[in-house]
Amino acid sequence: MGSPADAPEQPQIYLISPPSFELGKFPGLLARVLDEVDVACVRLDLFSRDEDTLSRAGDALREVTMARDVALVISDHQILAERLGLDGVHLTDASKSVRTARKALGPDAIVGTFCGASQHDGMVAGEAGADYVSFGPVGTSGLGDGAQAEADLFQWWSQMIEVPVVAEGGLTEDLVRGIAPHTDFFGIGDEIWHAEDPLAALKVLMRAMG
Repeated sequence: MGSPADAPEQPQIYLISPPSFELGKFPGLLARVLDEVDVACVRLDLFSRDEDTLSRAGDALREVTMARDVALVISDHQILAERLGLDGVHLTDASKSVRTARKALGPDAIVGTFCGASQHDGMVAGEAGADYVSFGPVGTSGLGDGAQAEADLFQWWSQMIEVPVVAEGGLTEDLVRGIAPHTDFFGIGDEIWHAEDPLAALKVLMRAMG
């Protein structure tokens, strides 16, 4: 099963769900995208922290991803990751929870973490056992504290650190083109879900990857 723990030479797609979606519509849209495009991992990333809402969303997306052998992780909720039988968790507190999540979910789970634009946090997270680190936003986005992760961070990381890296937040064709040689994954979400045809929007970004 592909995951951000198994980084290839070319960047792969790491899809991030919308912050809210209709259970009657989004799983079908996701299935259409996954049937057309090779995706390594999907992250359930809802604004809601309501366990019932998250559980129903997780169950719906798991049906889609499992049928296509695509990894599914959830933001921050270790307990639900375990309860729903998901592939792992995406943490948003840099290195703080990596060891705890690894202990709770076991050695086979995916444990990734968002480290903003901090090279130091990324290194600490990697040393703590993260399967991948995510830096961002790359472009204009409200992700994290808004401090942009510049191309030279990804370039340095790809040369010096073996832990796979995800570039996310405010991606454009130009930004994708510039960072593609230095990242293992592109975390793509809002960039496509707001489009009239998300699949077409994703393919535009993919062409920019080279």
